[in-house]
Amino acid sequence: MRKMNKMGQFYYIVVMVFFVCVTSLYAAKVVDVGTICKKVKNPSFCVTLLNKMPGPNRDLLSLAKYTIDVARVNVTNTINLINTLIAHSGSNVEARNHYKTCLGHFNENGGSAIAMVDEIQQYLKVGDYISARLSASAIGVYVDACISGESPSDPPYHDTSMLPKYADIVDQVAEVIVNIFNFLK
Repeated sequence: MRKMNKMGQFYYIVVMVFFVCVTSLYAAKVVDVGTICKKVKNPSFCVTLLNKMPGPNRDLLSLAKYTIDVARVNVTNTINLINTLIAHSGSNVEARNHYKTCLGHFNENGGSAIAMVDEIQQYLKVGDYISARLSASAIGVYVDACISGESPSDPPYHDTSMLPKYADIVDQVAEVIVNIFNFLK
């Protein structure tokens, strides 16, 4: 084999570094957290949420996985709260019915917030970002049906518990997920 001169070695190294950099840019799309959070209703919530992500990886796929995990935790916490509220609703039939309806929106098989989190995770695994975005949007529909009522003719239940706050957090996390998938499309 012929020995490379120093200029040839330098050229080879530059080409290899360039190739590695270009390949990694296509493999992991990085977007600034501020850019991701610009279009959500509560940008400061979004920035705080995404900046809490542990580790150095801030590419879109890592952010998507992280926020899906956060959504799962928040939906699970909301389900636990609803179960507690049902157990403590006593003889208040209106409260019990409201909380049971909310439980259905958060924890039924098929159509519910927790089912949408499962779907988002599956769609992410197969790279179907459009369906993942649609499932994340559906979480907001379930949250709204719980808090505002299932139809405009039903007056919303005046809920003084922590449920509206828990549900709002779930809704905001879902909105962040939608926005992340807008960048992944």
